[in-house]
Amino acid sequence: MSFLLLFSITNVFAQKPVTGRILGKTDNQPVVGATVAVKGTRTAVQTDAEGQFSLNVPKDNSVLVISGIGFEKLELPVAGRSSLGDITLNTSTSALDEIVVTGYSAQKKKDITGSVAVVNVKDMKAIVTGSPEQMLQGQAAGVTIITSGAPGGPSNVFVRGVTSFGSTDPLYIIDGVPGGLHDLNANDIESLQVLKDAGAASIYGVRGSNGVIVITTKRGKAGRSTVSYDAYYGTQRPLGGNPFHLLNSQELANALWKADINSGTTPVSQQYGSGANPVLPDYITPGGAHEGDASVNPALYNVDYSKGPIYQITRANKQGTNWFQQLFRPADIQSHTLAMSGGSEKSTYYFSLGYFNQQGTLLETYLKRYDVKINTIFNVKKNIRVGENAYIFFKSNPQIGYFGENVINYDYREQPIIPVYDIKGNYAGSNGPELGNSPNPVAVQLRTANNRGYNWDIFGNVWGEVDFLKHFTIRTSFGGTIDNFYGYQYTYHTYENAENNGSNGFFEGGGYNSQWTWTNTLAYNNTWGMHSLKVLGGSEAINYYGRNVFGTRINYFTDDPSLQVLNAGSPTGQVNGSGARQATLSSYFGRVDYAYNDRYLLGATIRRDGASPFGPDKQYGVFPAFSAGWVISEENFMKDATFINYLKLRGSWGKMGSYANVPPSNSFTQYNSTPGNSNYDINGTSNSTAQGFYNSSIGSLVTGWEEDKLTNFGLDAVVLNKKLDLSIEYYQKKINGLLFQDQTSALVGGATVPNVNIGDVKNNGLDFSAVYHGTVNRDFKFNITGIVTSYKSEVVNIPGAGGYFESGNTRIGNFVRNAVGHPISAFYGYQVIGYFKDANDVAKSPTQADAAPGRFKYADLNHDGKITDSDRTFFGNPNPKFTYGLTLNATYKNFDATIVFYGSYGNDAINYTRYWTDFWASFQGNKSQNLLYNSWTPTNLSPKAPILENASTFSTNTVPNSFYKESASFFKCRSLIVGYTLPADLLRKVSVDRFRFYVQASNIFTITKYTGLDPEISGNTNAFGIDFGNYPNNQRQYLVGVSLTF
Repeated sequence: MSFLLLFSITNVFAQKPVTGRILGKTDNQPVVGATVAVKGTRTAVQTDAEGQFSLNVPKDNSVLVISGIGFEKLELPVAGRSSLGDITLNTSTSALDEIVVTGYSAQKKKDITGSVAVVNVKDMKAIVTGSPEQMLQGQAAGVTIITSGAPGGPSNVFVRGVTSFGSTDPLYIIDGVPGGLHDLNANDIESLQVLKDAGAASIYGVRGSNGVIVITTKRGKAGRSTVSYDAYYGTQRPLGGNPFHLLNSQELANALWKADINSGTTPVSQQYGSGANPVLPDYITPGGAHEGDASVNPALYNVDYSKGPIYQITRANKQGTNWFQQLFRPADIQSHTLAMSGGSEKSTYYFSLGYFNQQGTLLETYLKRYDVKINTIFNVKKNIRVGENAYIFFKSNPQIGYFGENVINYDYREQPIIPVYDIKGNYAGSNGPELGNSPNPVAVQLRTANNRGYNWDIFGNVWGEVDFLKHFTIRTSFGGTIDNFYGYQYTYHTYENAENNGSNGFFEGGGYNSQWTWTNTLAYNNTWGMHSLKVLGGSEAINYYGRNVFGTRINYFTDDPSLQVLNAGSPTGQVNGSGARQATLSSYFGRVDYAYNDRYLLGATIRRDGASPFGPDKQYGVFPAFSAGWVISEENFMKDATFINYLKLRGSWGKMGSYANVPPSNSFTQYNSTPGNSNYDINGTSNSTAQGFYNSSIGSLVTGWEEDKLTNFGLDAVVLNKKLDLSIEYYQKKINGLLFQDQTSALVGGATVPNVNIGDVKNNGLDFSAVYHGTVNRDFKFNITGIVTSYKSEVVNIPGAGGYFESGNTRIGNFVRNAVGHPISAFYGYQVIGYFKDANDVAKSPTQADAAPGRFKYADLNHDGKITDSDRTFFGNPNPKFTYGLTLNATYKNFDATIVFYGSYGNDAINYTRYWTDFWASFQGNKSQNLLYNSWTPTNLSPKAPILENASTFSTNTVPNSFYKESASFFKCRSLIVGYTLPADLLRKVSVDRFRFYVQASNIFTITKYTGLDPEISGNTNAFGIDFGNYPNNQRQYLVGVSLTF
């Protein structure tokens, strides 16, 4: 005991305290949060709000390694001193020494030979949203993101374009474990990288085909504990005015009269009379009634089916209901994150609590999320480390349906003469003569108020690693995710609609999805002389399993929310069921990186994957990749080129695969048993049945991997005394055996067909990024970041006689044809070349069904003198020619400002709302101002809509044609932030390290020619860019926020 005590005392006294203060050389201001480490040990601390530090060193000749974000690393000998005084760090205007987390490892940015986009997390968080993937828009070259304005709504994320008929979602790796970025608290993100080519992403094999986004969350650092609080609160303002450019009540009545006259009939209306001009009634139910009419009898009022026939009294809204402004309202948004971190030489920790609440501007839409993040690391010994990451969140996020018709469509389908409520305060609607058939959109949304949908997720991993034999590290990680979901919704028995007033009903369901991932790696890392070698080998096993259960009943005797449970409904016609899903992936992988003299770089990767969704002969695939880099600036012949600080040429080639579009049971033929579908009279009588089975899905044993071949060439440069960082890349991607459900003959029956390898696609493009670091003087600095993304996809092969398949279904047919020689999701139909001027024009033009003056004239592309299916053509492309982002940052003394722009050029959209608003015959909803005031007439030579008439015809509104196509190019100012940080000497008096407050405006303006709500139109990959009335993402936000550290 005495010996142990003496040894401990001796060891303590061997430690020598050293203090100092870190300052920036440019402005002579304290560097907060810089890391001061003892070289060759794991002893490290961080500087405080005054840039000061204190730590123990084991020897008088110890060397301190000092580093900070935005500064060059400095090694400083202690040389027996106890106080090092003021230490200045040079500003690092280049991020070449930045450590970038890639596939299962990390590299310095300057050593990377693959294509990796490093995202500035601070700039990314300038976008206000609850979905971090939307924050990536315009922040990474090669990444195209189409966003939705709905709280928690889906986004299309394309890494280097659209190269699949199904899912294009990239693989998200969070702290080494596959997961989802959608619900991560952005304040917990430390770094984010996008792996874009085979050289960087092929180590993830079949999961990396659509790109890989690698996220590292925040960790604690040795030193004193810190507490931070980040919050903002603001309001969101819906689009103002009349965004669909619709008519008011009198104008709509006038349009009816004009349509009848143009159609050769005498205007007569139960609502508006039969005079020379339409007269608005006082009541629309009873139809066309006026004050004092006997038909208006409040004593007969009834909206309860159980009490007799429906008799509703509704006053006409003669000024006109602006349904958009009734459905969309100003809404609040707020976010709060409280985080604590710290640690010692033995352990570090990071802990955060988050709350996000975004009320949607659309009634009864919102995202509420509560989250907890825990990250700990323990240095068990000098060479042994263990740790864990855990992220837990609970959210409620009702959805409206985004890629088709939804409640927003009812804004322009409900007539303006219909008010929101009738004389008794109940919902008004189209249940009257000549009022169309649209539901009341306000009623639809408000009736969802008691519906619920919940998700409760646990995500994370535990890991351990051991250094041994000097250059080796072995690591194991076990983690995954459990997603529990539950929800219920009640369908009310409506009375106010012209149709679909069905019975009430209730749905309730829930389940879970679970996935575990076990990864083991062995790494070798050694540098000798001018050689550097890194070798990594590993194995990975992934197991997915999910279950769900649901039940529905109808005919509830009351709509009382307290009785909305399954047992309260009628068992007659009930439906219930459950399901289960399972899939596994087993993999082995390896990587080698070699560098000679920091000048010549080589990399090689190989991965072997085996996946359960494929048949026995198709389950395994091998995916290699090779990359190389040449740091030209290190060559002797470049020494006189002093304006070039760094220049690297790199290239890569490799194979990857994909099975993202293959369901777990794809290789199995399945059978089901459902009453009414599989019961058989096998006993020879008319009233005895026995349960049988029917073929519910067809399996495929020949379906195999998508095989992707990727080639990439890149040039990275730092020039002008490290003020300008440049990167440009050209890539080509060829995808063979695209996985998708093939079109099958109706003879197959109702069975679900399998996903098979049905086509080939190629894609090429350019990525460009530039960052300029400017310093005007010690008080005024700025950064300018610009990115450009360009891609061009083309379908190379689709088996079958036609060489195409169609999608983008609407009420008038498919607007999209995916065909050989054209991009994915290209628009297809008849090309409108003008309007028939008169009967003579009709007579001398190619034969066209329903041709008449004022109707569309289609192009006769095969010159056979008649318009047929053979004259349909490709007339639009939703894929942009390029997208671009521009971020400007500036600081002046304690003030800071950030402004973010984003744009898209060359992309088209189908404005399908015009089907409802620009043709009188397309149902009896509201109509556009163009139809009444700028439609075709014999004297209007430049119409914006065809003749206002009653007929639905081939030559107007019954087939897809180019009338609906509009340019969807846009330029948006996404965000403007102005902040102020209180002086450190003032904060020191109240023991606060940092206090910053700011004001922010988002979606300040959108410049576009598109006439719909928002030119950003998401959708399914093989049919995006079709606007059914998307939830707009150009609504302004105004916020105030604070960031506090103590």
